[in-house]
Amino acid sequence: MTDAVEPSEAKKAKTELPIAPDESWPEAWIIPDEVEDQYAENKLEPNVPVSVEDLKKIGILYWKMDAESYEYPVKSVPWDPKDAMDPKLNQLRDDRGYSYADIITVHPDHLPDFENKLKAFFEEHIHDAEEIRYILGGSGFFDVRDQEDKWVRVQIKKGDLMTLPEGIYHRFTCDDKHLIHAMRLFKGVPVWTPFNRPCDDHESRKKYVESFPPVTEGKQLEEAAC
Repeated sequence: MTDAVEPSEAKKAKTELPIAPDESWPEAWIIPDEVEDQYAENKLEPNVPVSVEDLKKIGILYWKMDAESYEYPVKSVPWDPKDAMDPKLNQLRDDRGYSYADIITVHPDHLPDFENKLKAFFEEHIHDAEEIRYILGGSGFFDVRDQEDKWVRVQIKKGDLMTLPEGIYHRFTCDDKHLIHAMRLFKGVPVWTPFNRPCDDHESRKKYVESFPPVTEGKQLEEAAC
């Protein structure tokens, strides 16, 4: 006769939704520190690809989702994640404790003052919470700093769900098609406040550097507190 499994042990045994296999991750590459056109790929010559292993080393997580089989509004602020019909999205929501969501469309027809908003999104910054984006349509780029303080451009498309860890320096832009339909998820009350670089004295940045230490001294920047 086997011993009964305690409820707490059964909960621990629950299998969480695994991240996508390496071959399913989006393409990523190094870009210059300065770019003339934020909407272009901006690959170096020759291209310098960035591996999935290197993305994981800076805290990036990625899931490949089914954005074809389910319909979502063009805009809904907020959007209750409990309304999700996709069982995979439901599991990820429960696994990671996402209690808030909204859905936005970044496009000149749906985002007032489009050009200036995109310039603001492209300012290098951190957040004091994890950033979660599920791409429902369109395409674009997340730029993140690697462990050598170089810019890594990650291409995002329909069906991509990616998380950026709290405190990572990053920025966002759509590509030259000027369209991103995205779900933003959050734990608890949403706070979208960006803290623009320099802010190495910010607690979230300190937490990030402790978890994902740089591999070199990097650029010797005089960082001021936020």
